[in-house]
Amino acid sequence: MGLVIDIPAIVANWKALAAKAPGAIAAAVVKADAYGLGAAQVAPALYRAGARDFFVALAGEGREIRPLLPDDARIFVLSGHMEGEDLAGLIPLLNSPEQFFRDRALRPGGPFGIQLDSGMNRLGFEPGEWAAVRAEALAAGPQLIMSHLACADEPAHPANAQQLAAFRAMTEGCGVPRSLAATGGILLGPDYHFDLVRPGIGLYGGEPFRDAQPVVTLALPVIQTREVKPAESVGYGYSWTAERPARIATLAAGYADGLARALAREGKLTLWAGEHAVPVVGRISMDLITADVTGLPFVPEALEILNARQGVDALAALSGTIGYEILTSLGRRYARTYR
Repeated sequence: MGLVIDIPAIVANWKALAAKAPGAIAAAVVKADAYGLGAAQVAPALYRAGARDFFVALAGEGREIRPLLPDDARIFVLSGHMEGEDLAGLIPLLNSPEQFFRDRALRPGGPFGIQLDSGMNRLGFEPGEWAAVRAEALAAGPQLIMSHLACADEPAHPANAQQLAAFRAMTEGCGVPRSLAATGGILLGPDYHFDLVRPGIGLYGGEPFRDAQPVVTLALPVIQTREVKPAESVGYGYSWTAERPARIATLAAGYADGLARALAREGKLTLWAGEHAVPVVGRISMDLITADVTGLPFVPEALEILNARQGVDALAALSGTIGYEILTSLGRRYARTYR
């Protein structure tokens, strides 16, 4: 019972995405504690599989995994050089002239990369800013120049081609390894691959990489079962009332564990006992979920909410969010087991 994370499946997904961009180096995005699944376990496993480049959001995340990886592993920090940060052993991806000049003043000769804004308007040098410092930045020897696609999970979106053209225009002739594609960009094809690709959500079993192996199984322990009579109600607000005699199981998880109340808003959330589907009834509360197990031939010790039948994106669709949010919201109260 608890959260089971399949490390070989993550490795297999990394290899499968790497194979889709054979002309590029395949890095691995392990920010947000490897999307909530444990960077301390995931990053070393991917290193053993051949990954040498890793991306984190914050310097603190990089410092946590730096001792776990050999010296030839590069750890890029997407937020760049924030004031007062310790970047020893890390490579900041500088996002602005301010960051560039700060970094060069405080870390002359230290490794760095550049992030460009190709149209997402979130992080990176804007074209005019880059034009003003390009010669000086290139002379300092960046290890990577990257940008990020806003709509890569929508292959037909015109922004993809627009950003590709903008990135090429800003980097043509730079003589530095370039990176534009995360998981969605890899799937857009070779034009987007450049020198290094950055698979992230696809490693962990999420869309848009629909061929990904499932990575996560989450089983919720049953605390108690009870018999409920017709016309009796269950949970806060009495939002579900029995129309027949029912057996109700109460499970030890709730929105404090990343299982949002919205998952049960339309009465469509299903749990699993082996091959048997079990409907959730009533509201999801902070620590508890209730499910109707009347149709089961046995009283289970646990019910699964994430498995090969119901992945993170299926769960996300029920609450109007995305698989990323489901993964990164999984709470610390789950006992984690790594395969």
